[in-house]
Amino acid sequence: MTTLQAPPVGEPATAGQVARRRWQRSRGILVAVLALLVLGVLLALMRPRTGSETLDPDSPGQQGARALAEITRQHGTPVTVVHTAADAAERLRAQPDAVLVVVRSERLVAADLTALRGAPGDRLLVTPSSETLNALAPGVEAGGAAWGTPEPDCTLPAAAYAGNADFLGATTYTAPGEATKCYLSGDEAGLVQLPVAGATVTVLGSSRLLTNEHLAEHGNAALAMNLIGSRSGAVWLMPDLPAPGSGGHKSFFELVPFGVRLGLLQVVIAVVLVALWRSRRLGPVVVEPLPVVVRSAETVEGRARLYRSRRAADRAAEALRAGALERLTALLGMPRSAASDPAMAAEIVAAVAAHTGREQAVVGAALYGPPPVDDAGLVSLAGVLDDLERLVRNS
Repeated sequence: MTTLQAPPVGEPATAGQVARRRWQRSRGILVAVLALLVLGVLLALMRPRTGSETLDPDSPGQQGARALAEITRQHGTPVTVVHTAADAAERLRAQPDAVLVVVRSERLVAADLTALRGAPGDRLLVTPSSETLNALAPGVEAGGAAWGTPEPDCTLPAAAYAGNADFLGATTYTAPGEATKCYLSGDEAGLVQLPVAGATVTVLGSSRLLTNEHLAEHGNAALAMNLIGSRSGAVWLMPDLPAPGSGGHKSFFELVPFGVRLGLLQVVIAVVLVALWRSRRLGPVVVEPLPVVVRSAETVEGRARLYRSRRAADRAAEALRAGALERLTALLGMPRSAASDPAMAAEIVAAVAAHTGREQAVVGAALYGPPPVDDAGLVSLAGVLDDLERLVRNS
């Protein structure tokens, strides 16, 4: 019988080895959590900052529009601020050659849009809602988003004279063929102007360029003045919040607050990341009916003959040890990954020796020693492994 030589059995795992194993097990979860946090920060930064002062012509804050209103007045175009659609329609009927500037149109209800649709005069719609587009600019639909300060690339004088403008994070639109499209982003445009029922309607996808904070940048002031200040007057509609229950029918998605939608998006992304992480691990083998039932003894004998014909005693020993390690670690209550983890070798050898009463050198040689050089050594190894499993199972 060939005697198995015991390899040096390592000392118990050090703190560094334990920490390394824990990192290897948890790094997938930590990477997923870190990616989720980074995504949350990016989405929070991309969230539009819309407060009560946004585009308010009376507000001196960064998001207000007092600077534009004052400059427009200084250039001879009076700006009248109204807070209801009824007041805006009345002003326009008294001054039909004035331009109506509509901001914060998400506050307008169906009755407001009906009143504005029947009023005379041209209109400038700043980042309008879908309902406002359908009512006041039929045929224009919101598309994607623009990121940058593009050139006008159109023949509209108001845009051509202003040059490039701030359309960072702006909404782009698709429009019918008769519309003039400026500040293009692919097939969509950040500014659209078209005739509607004898009036000129301009849809502007960027509210950023009208604010006090960014009015002096690029051609923002020139574009705003060209769109507003070339008329005899401007009626600036800054709608008040609608009364509860007057908003009409809205979809479920529109009623869900932005923060809730952002949270749901993060949950979906987290689930996808976890699914991708877990999908790398194969599950158990699927059992399928075989056309011929082969006895297990014949299978073992057949594989043994294949190993012997190829003189693959080393591979046969490796397969025997791998199977024995999986069964032993399961009997000892260790993690499933311990059988294939070299860092766990010392712990496994110590645990098996404690349960069987064998010396650690003998156990280490059986589980992690060099491969046998001949068939006799392979048979001896198989017997030792069977004996260790039996003793652990009965301990």
